Amino acid sequence: MPPGRKLTPIPITPGLTVQQLVDHHLMAYNAGRLREACLIFANKVLRENVTVGLTISGAMTPAGLGYATVVPLIEAGLVDWIVSTGANLYHDIHYSLGYELFHISPQVDDVVLRDEKIIRIYDIVFDQSVLLESDAFLRKVMVAPEFQRKMGTSELHYLLGKYVRAAEDEIGAPHRSILSTAYAYGVPIYTSSPGDSTLGMNVAALRLDGNKLELDVEHDVNESTAIVHEAKASGGQSAVVIFGGGSPKNFALQTEPQMQEILGIPERGHDYFIQITDARPDTGGLSGATPSEAVTWGKIDPEQLPDTVVCYCDSTIAWPIMTAYALSVGRKREHKRLYDRREELMDKLRQAFIANKVVEEA
Repeated sequence: MPPGRKLTPIPITPGLTVQQLVDHHLMAYNAGRLREACLIFANKVLRENVTVGLTISGAMTPAGLGYATVVPLIEAGLVDWIVSTGANLYHDIHYSLGYELFHISPQVDDVVLRDEKIIRIYDIVFDQSVLLESDAFLRKVMVAPEFQRKMGTSELHYLLGKYVRAAEDEIGAPHRSILSTAYAYGVPIYTSSPGDSTLGMNVAALRLDGNKLELDVEHDVNESTAIVHEAKASGGQSAVVIFGGGSPKNFALQTEPQMQEILGIPERGHDYFIQITDARPDTGGLSGATPSEAVTWGKIDPEQLPDTVVCYCDSTIAWPIMTAYALSVGRKREHKRLYDRREELMDKLRQAFIANKVVEEA
């Protein structure tokens, strides 16, 4: 008998649940990879002793995936830290601040939209005023006294989350943003390229006017590494769940080479790796490439390759299914509140670095 799982096709019937769809009907090809991703995520990644990092790239939040997927995962304790493009955090607050986005056909005249001051993201459109009013909100917030210093992006996002949550409460917003929810549950959020978004553009504009807010990217590198170091040094495991690729993906994965190659701390790589992407490795477009290739960089523990999967699928399809599956099978965990432990974790990383440096120099 050949190895593997026997394929037993059964008819799809009315009233099918997401759990039934995944368990019985995603059988092969990338449907099979999506089933593997759901099973690894729900049954292995979401165990209590695993620290889960989530990376977000592409225009996900304009399509509502912040409120629909990230917020429920945070609330259920299923995400411990996040690396996101600044754009996803920025566009996500449009909803929670009460602004309106609309779905249209992508077959439109963009010159006409430009004349009417309408912004388009494929089949999503919104008035230019949404950007202008979101910018005004951010600039008003970021001149507050607590922003007048140098800080990492996790602290910036935590402080912004406090103000966004207050604004949501004030208007009775039906939507909670990623920033607001992460603030409430102590989930640190990093932006690997903080200047590459409207958030960063507003920080830069305020600097021209004498604002003292400055972003500390080196601190972000060390702080994110400290999270993964604690996950492994405390006897637990580390997982990275990647939607898209790009800079957020590499930033989350580089925490392991940072420990091994740069800090000299013995480590073997992340234990779990799930990526949803439509990029290809042979064109150079799949940032960080496949799990097996990532092993050569020390990003992935080679003994854990069976617990890695790449599903070549649109994130807007796979992400809701993965979220619904995990919640449907009842996954829920205590919140690790890693943001509250940042200084403690940095101290532990510093001590490990110094200890290994002394050994090397001896």
